[in-house]
Amino acid sequence: MLDRLSYRPGSRHRKQRAGRGPGSGLGKTAGSGVKGQGTRSGGKVKPWFEGGQMPITQRVPKRGFTNRFRKEVEIVNVGDLVKMGEGAEIDPAMLAAKGLIRGTGKPVKLLGDGEAPQNLVVKVQKVSASAKAKIEAAGGTVELIA
Repeated sequence: MLDRLSYRPGSRHRKQRAGRGPGSGLGKTAGSGVKGQGTRSGGKVKPWFEGGQMPITQRVPKRGFTNRFRKEVEIVNVGDLVKMGEGAEIDPAMLAAKGLIRGTGKPVKLLGDGEAPQNLVVKVQKVSASAKAKIEAAGGTVELIA
């Protein structure tokens, strides 16, 4: 069966041969135009080159600061845990399944905005002091996982 497969008619084209006479459609200058850097052997202009004008990366003012050591985390607020119901055992996989985090593998941090449901068992990588206090006040526990 596989030995009888072939390409569809018209799906494959022959390579265009430049500089092989007027009948080829790319004779004489071979599609390079007349004179200038682009016609020379090895002559290329980089896509970002602006003809000697001051490049845009240098013209635009620089602002701000990028911290190379920033640690990205997925954020969940205590108030969002109401969707899980009371007495639930919550981990990052469950949060991703409910759509509260993206589930990209980044560490999950629990923040203290909102009211905590009763008797939750929360297993996350990081937790703020206010979130931990709210969950424990509502009869739940917080476990830090690696």
